[in-house]
Amino acid sequence: MEQMRSANTASLLRSPETVMRLARLGSFHQCRLSFMRILLRRLKRERWLFERPVFEIDERGVGPAVYTAEGPERTYSLICFGHDLPPDQRSDRVIAHAWDSTFTLFDGVPTAADIERLSQNVPKQEAGRVSQSEITLSRANRSVRLFEHVVDRLANGRQPDTEQIEAVGYMMRTTAVYGSGKFGAVDREEIADRPEFTAPFQPEMLTVYLIRAYTLDLVEQMARIRAPETAVRIAPSLRRRFGVGNSTGLGLAPFIVKHPALFNNWIAAREEGLARVRVLPLATAGKAGSFRAWVARARINADTWQSVHEIQNEKLAMLKADLLRLETHIEVGTLEGARPWDRLYLWGEQNLTLEGQEQLVSLMLEPYGDLIDDLADRMSADEGAVFRIDGAMSLARLQEIVEHVYAFALKLDWAAPDNNARAWYVSEEKLEPRLGERFEESVEPYEQPLSPGRDAARMHKDIVVWKGEETVAAFLLHHPEHRHVARRAQIAARLPYAEICDNTISADMLPIDLLRCKLAFFGATHFDPRSDRWVRINMFQNAPFPDELADAEFDDWSYPLSPEIV
Repeated sequence: MEQMRSANTASLLRSPETVMRLARLGSFHQCRLSFMRILLRRLKRERWLFERPVFEIDERGVGPAVYTAEGPERTYSLICFGHDLPPDQRSDRVIAHAWDSTFTLFDGVPTAADIERLSQNVPKQEAGRVSQSEITLSRANRSVRLFEHVVDRLANGRQPDTEQIEAVGYMMRTTAVYGSGKFGAVDREEIADRPEFTAPFQPEMLTVYLIRAYTLDLVEQMARIRAPETAVRIAPSLRRRFGVGNSTGLGLAPFIVKHPALFNNWIAAREEGLARVRVLPLATAGKAGSFRAWVARARINADTWQSVHEIQNEKLAMLKADLLRLETHIEVGTLEGARPWDRLYLWGEQNLTLEGQEQLVSLMLEPYGDLIDDLADRMSADEGAVFRIDGAMSLARLQEIVEHVYAFALKLDWAAPDNNARAWYVSEEKLEPRLGERFEESVEPYEQPLSPGRDAARMHKDIVVWKGEETVAAFLLHHPEHRHVARRAQIAARLPYAEICDNTISADMLPIDLLRCKLAFFGATHFDPRSDRWVRINMFQNAPFPDELADAEFDDWSYPLSPEIV
């Protein structure tokens, strides 16, 4: 059955030349295959249980708290430390040294001794050390605009102002969620075979999900202590409006370039999901009605999406116009007749902007969870399996691969300053990726291999004039500087969505396109760039809280239901 379905969809898969352009990747939206949604589907399906065994928070928001998530086989605990941070020390920058709250995801249920040990390290973040019992390390700051407003309103027996909630959308904003062995935490390889962590970034998503619960409990606790006679809890109709904010900079951008096999699997799953829907012969009345409802909710989402950045505001205007155009189009019998989804997608290619086209892709997946949710199991990657270079490959074959995969790069004049304007490097202070101006800063000696297009063009030039033995091994023995891009080319020959078909060091490249693509796969919403190099987002907004998950509508939270608050 699976082979038959793949054969039927193969002809409808979009080409890498279409999908893997930075402008399109930077227009992606969250979808059913985003990692937050994969996590909550599993938690609900497996009936995970949640408790809060420790909550020793004082009137300033200071103290420890523990949230446990118990699954079929294992229990994980988010250990939280609240701090009294002076406003002048609150910063979203990765170089900050103090935060309002710090966190670690613990493997199991911590003892009092574990909490004491971690209290001496987790608040220090990079300056501290955790152990193999810890899976993630994170920190967050309060929203200057919204946190105190909510505490004050609740303490006075009133609900927070809905306009302020919509304008911000979160009361805590994380500035990092570290995993994969950083600062002594357990290596990814040690936990990758656990079913709950099979999909990408599941420990990090669980961390953020529990941080959201902590944040709501924190403001209610502070309000209760401040005014025990008058304080109220946040109304159920308002609670879900709060997500967790995140500030993300360049540290995130190179990830998808450095992990071509993993990135391929993310894109390939989404593209296969789209093809599975497009190949359907008919749309039932139920599915068509569901799709119309999702489009209406996407319009509400776009209307409440705010940004301060000119580029994003232009894209928002286009998205709103596209969604209105789409809503009008589907009300005239478009989803009737043969192959309606394929026709709708092709109409979108001709009539919508990139922003609208990729929103349409996400919306087309929504009614068909039974058809595409299994693709989540394909989104991880054994990167070691594709790391070895095939030295026996003929050099002629490698040249063919380069000329196909990197055709865009071979057309560029790499001597032109605009095509070679930037250089990726790692900062000495924070060991974080940075993007420098090649001809204005002394960064070239420290450049990282994050320009596959340019490097492939350089290798191709040397292949063309090579006179030695016609094997990749012989060529690389003489040109070891090309090993990394030869490996990438061989990976891309097997995995079609492994490589970005654009110049990642050009003068007009927008790093926020890389950021948005990755964050959309996380499940983030309301992208709000603050420059071309960092962006604020919202995570888990509208999602059910742990105590609501068992009775919540199945995966029905990703867009707001109504513009009104009851």
